[in-house]
Amino acid sequence: MTMKVELDNASESAMEVRPFTQPLEEDAYKEIPVKKKSSCCTGLKVFLAALSFTYFSKAFSGSTMKSAFTQLERRFAISSSTTGFVDGGFELGNLLVIAFVSYYGAKFHRPRIIALGCFVMSLGSFLIAMPHFFMGYYEYESVSRSSSDNTTFDVSPCSRNQTVMELQGNPGSGCEKETSSNAWIYVLLGNVLRGIGETPITPLGISYLDDFSKEENSPLYIGILHTIAMIGPMAGFLLGSLFAKLYVDIGFVDMDTISITPTDSRWVGAWWLGFVIAGVINLISAIPFWLLPKSLNVEAEPDHVQEPPDAVKLNGDGPQVSRSETQEAGKWTAGLKDFFKSLKRVLGNRMYSVMLCCSLLQFSSFIGYLTYNPKYMEQQYGQSASKSNFITGLFILPAVSIGLLLGGFIMKKFKLGMVATTKLAFGASITAFLISLLYLVMGCENRKVAGLTVSYEGPTVPWHASSLSSSCNSDCNCAVNQWDPVCGEDGITYVSACFAGCKDLTGSRKNTVFHNCSCLENVGFMRNLSAVLGECPRSEECSRKFIYFTGTKVISSFFYALGGTPFYMIVIRCVDKDLKSLAVGLFMLVMRGLAGIPAPAYFGAVIDRTCLKWARTGCGRQGACRLYDSTAFRYAFWALVFGLRAPSYLLGVLFYGLVKKHFGRKDVEAAESQRKERGSLNEITKPLDADSVVAPSEADNETSM
Repeated sequence: MTMKVELDNASESAMEVRPFTQPLEEDAYKEIPVKKKSSCCTGLKVFLAALSFTYFSKAFSGSTMKSAFTQLERRFAISSSTTGFVDGGFELGNLLVIAFVSYYGAKFHRPRIIALGCFVMSLGSFLIAMPHFFMGYYEYESVSRSSSDNTTFDVSPCSRNQTVMELQGNPGSGCEKETSSNAWIYVLLGNVLRGIGETPITPLGISYLDDFSKEENSPLYIGILHTIAMIGPMAGFLLGSLFAKLYVDIGFVDMDTISITPTDSRWVGAWWLGFVIAGVINLISAIPFWLLPKSLNVEAEPDHVQEPPDAVKLNGDGPQVSRSETQEAGKWTAGLKDFFKSLKRVLGNRMYSVMLCCSLLQFSSFIGYLTYNPKYMEQQYGQSASKSNFITGLFILPAVSIGLLLGGFIMKKFKLGMVATTKLAFGASITAFLISLLYLVMGCENRKVAGLTVSYEGPTVPWHASSLSSSCNSDCNCAVNQWDPVCGEDGITYVSACFAGCKDLTGSRKNTVFHNCSCLENVGFMRNLSAVLGECPRSEECSRKFIYFTGTKVISSFFYALGGTPFYMIVIRCVDKDLKSLAVGLFMLVMRGLAGIPAPAYFGAVIDRTCLKWARTGCGRQGACRLYDSTAFRYAFWALVFGLRAPSYLLGVLFYGLVKKHFGRKDVEAAESQRKERGSLNEITKPLDADSVVAPSEADNETSM
């Protein structure tokens, strides 16, 4: 009887344990009804798709700003340093709210906060485009502006002083029209709003994915996000290339009256169209997040059911509020002390501190380079803004994408340790740096502009010793602040037909031809003394150098990107696991605050120093630069880029020494343990195969032989 009771108890206990000891197939069938709860509007994959589109839209908006850089300078008559300050407004807006969003955002409805951020980004893009609609039509300085009809001029350009005075402007009606001269402030505010709106997307989006996905799926989802995000800059620069070909007031003015071309330094493309499209895309990207719930069912693991995160954990029959929320007020002071202790630990980590300084130099160099690279191609090789954006979107960015993917693949394939990862990151970066040094010898000579880069007699003009006046145009009384270039038959560009000493002209608008130009006589061209509108084209040798520059740039960009993924992993791995989030947050804070905001401004200030000819507004205010000293531009630009990057490699050597000292032995031990595990697994599986399935194993052996 006692034995029977014991057997009954044993059977009951066995029945109680049975659900946990059933085969995996039965568990899988039992989990199927749970998965039916996720619908098309609440699934994690829907969130991933929405977040991927948001990543695309924010990258598209950022590249639209970069592609419109020179257009903004000319449209708002501002210097490169001012435009760089405007560009840094995005990072400023991000810094204003990043701490608040990162800490409090996860406590609220994360999808809806992301939706709000997308809406703010959309508002910022529309605000950037708004000045176009109240500033009036774009007016560029031109002596032949009165040639809007088809009549032929009878007045000599050399004596058209009345039109010249209108260009210089008197403080009166001309200045009243310039009340919108500070309209670039709207662009700055719009860019700040873009930065504010972009802030919650990455921290809240990544944390949402990580909370409700399998642990092994998180890297895959993040990889998908960054891959799709790379399509955004490509689309932004390619569309920017198209819009740069279109005149800024297209659809509102008669294009036949426009006497300049996209290669002219006065040309302004339809920059505002890109921001209108960016605003619409950002607005659309906000819609799906309003339909998503605050929390999801966690993706089930194959061998066990994973519990939801603390904030949405289910205990018993209903949702329970996590204990941390109820005790948050009482732990505020303790949490603040823990924060400063953690911050001290992070900054006290020598590897992290050295890496932070190294990254700051590299990021400052990279941000300045990325911001002004299209402008460099325009000024150095005489390319239009449209072609510069096209080259960037079609060749440079795909090379960067391939480099990033390949860097991540190499790390995963070979399971690189910390020492090997450091070698890959800095090795690829140094290789790209050495290749980039070729840029210094791939530049073009200065444009031949009479009185600015060459004298009227032919020799080169010394630095800042230019003089537009000469004996050949002394009787013309030309406006010094004027910029309406003409190309003479001698291959030299003149600031205007007046400075070329031209007495007659025929044709109208773009087909205007100037004749009897006295300044052309001084160089021996007696038979044909005519000039046409526009600057003289660059030489064929300069065009070949641009091809070499593009090829070199693609290769160097690939190597820089190849070390990008390992570089990011170094930042995460060089600190303790419990400090990863703080280390990454501090890293981004320093990069944005000390590199993202000031770098475009001081790069622009250095570039402004190489300007030879500034435009002047109707009130005599300095506008955008019309002509740069190409040689000075090249050396100043690359000196700043390389001057910031070169010292970073000295810190890199120091960092590598610290890494090798700290992780060298650990990497060797990890590699040895992996070999031992593989060997032990092989030893375990061989006897199991021999004992359990003798016949198949022998057949396999015969087949393999």
